[in-house]
Amino acid sequence: MDIRELLSGLTGAQRVYGEPYERDGITVIPASVIRGGGGFGNGNGELGSGEGGGGGINGRPIGAYVIKDGEVRWEPALDVGRLVLGGQLLVALLALLAFRLLRRRK
Repeated sequence: MDIRELLSGLTGAQRVYGEPYERDGITVIPASVIRGGGGFGNGNGELGSGEGGGGGINGRPIGAYVIKDGEVRWEPALDVGRLVLGGQLLVALLALLAFRLLRRRK
């Protein structure tokens, strides 16, 4: 398999949107975000020659389109991990600001 075949299999609407499913007159089309990256290397320094390469792909759900009675609405997915991380960053920032204010008062 060459790189073009690999990339064509990883891209496209079929990788971002899931198969629609219907229940009780409501159609749901799930959606996700796909990210990928790669790297390659080469070398011929004093120790000899070298090669290298690597890559990765990541996907996560972001929500779904919900179709009911001919109307479409977007329902975002709740990413609890991001909410927790955002809260932790906010607490750390507030703690840093409080620490700076206390040091200035001395």
